[in-house]
Amino acid sequence: MAGQAKRNEYLDANFDRMVGYLQEWLAIPSISTLPEHRKDVQQAAQWVVERLTAIGFPETTLISTAGHPLVYGQWQVDKQQPTLLIYGHYDVQPVDPLPQWSSPPFQPTLRDGNIYCRGASDDKGQIMLVLAALEAWARVDATLPVNVKILLEGEEEAGGAAVADYVLNHPEALHADAVLICDTHMVNAEQPSIITGLRGILYTEIAVTGAKTDLHSGSYGGVAPNPLHALCLLISRLKGEDGGINIPQLAAAIPPPTPIEKQFWQDDPLHIKEDLLAEMGVNKMVGEVAYPPLERIGLRPTLEVHGIRGGFTGEGCKTVIPARAVAKVSMRLPANLDPRKVFNWLEEAVLSNMPAGYTVNLTNMHAGKGVSVNPDNPYIRAAAEAVEATFGSLPVFMREGGSIPIAALFAEVLQVPIVLMGFGLPDDTIHAPNEKFSLSQFRKGMKTVADFLGRIRRP
Repeated sequence: MAGQAKRNEYLDANFDRMVGYLQEWLAIPSISTLPEHRKDVQQAAQWVVERLTAIGFPETTLISTAGHPLVYGQWQVDKQQPTLLIYGHYDVQPVDPLPQWSSPPFQPTLRDGNIYCRGASDDKGQIMLVLAALEAWARVDATLPVNVKILLEGEEEAGGAAVADYVLNHPEALHADAVLICDTHMVNAEQPSIITGLRGILYTEIAVTGAKTDLHSGSYGGVAPNPLHALCLLISRLKGEDGGINIPQLAAAIPPPTPIEKQFWQDDPLHIKEDLLAEMGVNKMVGEVAYPPLERIGLRPTLEVHGIRGGFTGEGCKTVIPARAVAKVSMRLPANLDPRKVFNWLEEAVLSNMPAGYTVNLTNMHAGKGVSVNPDNPYIRAAAEAVEATFGSLPVFMREGGSIPIAALFAEVLQVPIVLMGFGLPDDTIHAPNEKFSLSQFRKGMKTVADFLGRIRRP
């Protein structure tokens, strides 16, 4: 593909400039969950609107929502060509704990072949490589090979309510032949992969109340209910030491893997178990030992506690029995399950396992369905060919344990293939201190997306 060789040359020649653009964007602290960063989120949205305009998109706009704005761009080149909808998010996670960062979280730093900054891999770096691929086509070929619509949101890390509402109410504006999402990771730098499954998510708060007020542990210890202790008992009953989740309806609804998947997970020919142990810095895995690790993180449901608050946690001592305690608990779910139904199952399990003497209340904070992608379609095949052309080896099809609820909504509303072609690496430490993105992956990602765009063009 001579044209692709020229686009690759353009991307190599302008690589440092693309990295510079990424550094500008990363320096904007677009933390969607913190109200004090609302203006920063707006600034990050405006920044990408200006970048799209500079690339040559004739239509770019900010779409106001009840929360953070959506970014929309459209470039219609030929009605006879397919239309690709590109999705991503420009908001980022909070940076706590700050002392664990080796460099300031919003001071993009280049070292060891990586760029370190919050949002580097999730998802600004992966959006930027798509923008670079679009620019390469615009500059080398003076046009795009296919019609492109781009929709970026600023609330992915805060539940994604605005973009979900927009997709449900404006499907005609997003009509496309396929959706491209670069917000996943590969097996490793040597073995590329394309994601064919994402789990759904259910995020809840479980609040337990005991006495009407905090109590002195000397005067009331031994007779007073302790919500913190009750939460610990409850959680241990919901999920045992063996990793099994005590929700009968859930156990009955887990779909079986395909024989090919089961064999791949069992054999683990890419030695992903060893990679996982190294990435976590542990020498032993926990969880359901009856299932191989790849099945546990690709298909099996989870129940994880993210935090418990209540009582006294400051410096020094205070002998108080708290009146109330709250646990933040999430579940990752197989793609066939409706999180709203699972919430009802969880509520039943909580009520049946709750220790006596307490009041308990569950809140559904946010939820999203998983997605399962059939790799046997021309857009996935084109993605696999583009990956092979750039990386020099065939990608493997993998399920990923994370969740991108909008992917399932796109599949449901638009009824088109979803191409989950991300370039992150497992050690990018997204959502944690020292988040990074490999500059080599950034370079290869730009070329792969540019190649993919050419492969889906009709003759």
